[in-house]
Amino acid sequence: MEIIAYGVLADERPLLEAAFDAAFPGNRQLRCLDLDLDRDTAPTAAGSEIILSSVNDTLDAEVLRQLADNGTRMIAQRSTGYNNVDLRAAGRLGLTVTRVSYYSPYAVAEFAWALALAVNRRIVRASVRAREFDFRLDGLLGRDFHGRTVGVLGTGKIGTAFTRIAHGFGMRLLGCDVTENPECLALGMTYADRYRIFAEADLISLHLPLLPETRHIVDAAALDLMKDDAVLINSSRGGLIDTDALVAALRAGRLDGVGLDVYEEEAGLFHLDKSLEVMTDDTLARLMTFRNVVVTSHQAYFTRDALDQIISVTVTNVRDYLAGLTGDNTLVAPEVSSPATTRPTPSITSPRRKR
Repeated sequence: MEIIAYGVLADERPLLEAAFDAAFPGNRQLRCLDLDLDRDTAPTAAGSEIILSSVNDTLDAEVLRQLADNGTRMIAQRSTGYNNVDLRAAGRLGLTVTRVSYYSPYAVAEFAWALALAVNRRIVRASVRAREFDFRLDGLLGRDFHGRTVGVLGTGKIGTAFTRIAHGFGMRLLGCDVTENPECLALGMTYADRYRIFAEADLISLHLPLLPETRHIVDAAALDLMKDDAVLINSSRGGLIDTDALVAALRAGRLDGVGLDVYEEEAGLFHLDKSLEVMTDDTLARLMTFRNVVVTSHQAYFTRDALDQIISVTVTNVRDYLAGLTGDNTLVAPEVSSPATTRPTPSITSPRRKR
């Protein structure tokens, strides 16, 4: 059984290899690659029944077709989000697709707060100055978060963990989601539509999945509603923000600060060393010029606790696939085929045996 893992980071590799060694002793061939999976790299998966994909891989219909034609039958996404996977195409091709539906929400929530504090208190700029023995405080003035209003878009597990921290700061809590979370209500959160949140919040943090209805939820109109001194944090998915509109707002001198752990066009950039290359993404390059913007490389999830959980769930997903089972992490699974059927009929909603 050959398994190829794409987009594997240096700190992740020994953990991934150790987990698969323990789960499949003497019965697996795991290859860990640091390159992203896309149309150009898909041929490297030839002969591999199982693919372990990462959030920055491109798994569109063409890539999936290449994989299926070359023997791949299962794709195990090592993340919660799966907006990079064409599930309908996977279903048509008879592929099984799984994800990690849960891992430490505290990893992302805590990092979102790290970004908020870094932006508000100018910590990056202060650190750079201090390294050059410039200890002036000019331009480093921040604000108390205590007593101010936070707007949380998306109050699932991560949004709730973020809200608990906000409650600890003594902030007024506004939330927006399709359903109200009792845990957030118990903390004193008031649910409102997103337009009210954009208008009233001093700090806005995004914790939404990237769906057609949430894409560019922070667009030019939303930015126009926001306070000139608001702080915007995105540790979820880059496509939630219209980056061109954000750059225009920053050029106009609006927003006190922005913290981004994700970016719309991060695939092919984030998690890679581009320091010796010309940056051809003009939008990202322009974004980096603003002193009140902090950009990190999609690392909010990157704690040992979260990685251990992600890898553990991925191992379970592979085991289930090999046993002909599906579970809560299954996104696509072929139907059980009758003895007369030579190729299973794929279905996104009709699993094989339920675990």
